[in-house]
Amino acid sequence: MSSTATTTEAAPTVELSTLPLRGGEKKAEEKAEEYKYAHLLPHFSEDRYPPLEPYKHIDPGHRALKHANPRAFLDSAERVVELTPHLGTDVKGINLANLDSDGRDQLALEVARRGLMVFRDQRDFIDRGPEFYKKWGQHFGRLHVHPTSGHPKGYPEIHLVYRDGNTSFNFEVDDSITTTVWHSDVSYELQPPGLTTFFLLASPPTGGDTLFTSQVSALKKLSPQFVAFLKTLKAIHSGVEQAEFSRAGRRGGIVRRDPVEHVHPVVRKHPVTGEEALYVNRQFTRRIVGLKREESEAILRLLYDHIDKSADNQARVKWEPNTIVLWDNRVTAHSANVDFRHLPDARHGARITPQAERPQPALEGLDLSA
Repeated sequence: MSSTATTTEAAPTVELSTLPLRGGEKKAEEKAEEYKYAHLLPHFSEDRYPPLEPYKHIDPGHRALKHANPRAFLDSAERVVELTPHLGTDVKGINLANLDSDGRDQLALEVARRGLMVFRDQRDFIDRGPEFYKKWGQHFGRLHVHPTSGHPKGYPEIHLVYRDGNTSFNFEVDDSITTTVWHSDVSYELQPPGLTTFFLLASPPTGGDTLFTSQVSALKKLSPQFVAFLKTLKAIHSGVEQAEFSRAGRRGGIVRRDPVEHVHPVVRKHPVTGEEALYVNRQFTRRIVGLKREESEAILRLLYDHIDKSADNQARVKWEPNTIVLWDNRVTAHSANVDFRHLPDARHGARITPQAERPQPALEGLDLSA
């Protein structure tokens, strides 16, 4: 994803040769020594990771359902504003770093219900560093280690995005008239992420708002007969293209885990709220299982166009200094808005990405084998 905020510390402009692969980190560190978050610049280790093993995910939102007031963590907020009726809440006056276990459970439930939450003035959280980021994320699930992205040295669990006037270490499409590509993060995994935390460490002075859309609202806009048909379908999500992008020498040139493809329902059910949501995206969904190529392409094209064009399902986050955004990756999609690529300033962000359960089909008993 791509987003932007203004910070008092400008990130360094880094030449392509200084960050990826062998020996580049030292030069980058020298150039970035005045940058407060230089220790969080992308590192591209050549470690190899084994395939991910299934694990039992227990969503903390389940615990919050038993609380007398599941929204108690918001009681002391200065401001709580709904960005749209169906997606997004903007909050000021809550220090996420100080939330106890109950508060984090309540946060998980509220993010599931609203899809997206934006928290302002979170410098305390951001400045606590990668050990804290890991402990934070582990409350919500097993941390995902990305197979191709950069990460802070020694912390592969922290996914980094980085772009400046010279180079990009992001998964970006150059040969398109738009930078908007709606996606749910790493949906090709058997157990894709749930509650996701993202923040920026540095950014250009303008541009790069993040776009979000509600896959719950998108599904509700479709006719009941069509939704009933979609519930019978399953689709292949693939990480192969992303891996090949890196193998071609881009993004850092590293593939640490062999790419995978998995089958997920076209319509999934949230395990805590029970809400149903579309679960396809342009970036990683490849085809609908059991349909002929033209049939699959026609249905996916219709759904992608619906997701792209339905502004009434979408919310736009305008980044401010020390903003943290959390979203439920199971029921939303998001997109980069790389309108700042002509600027020399760096945009440097970190994502904490806990995995959740294998997507549950909205149609009970749907066979998810290929």
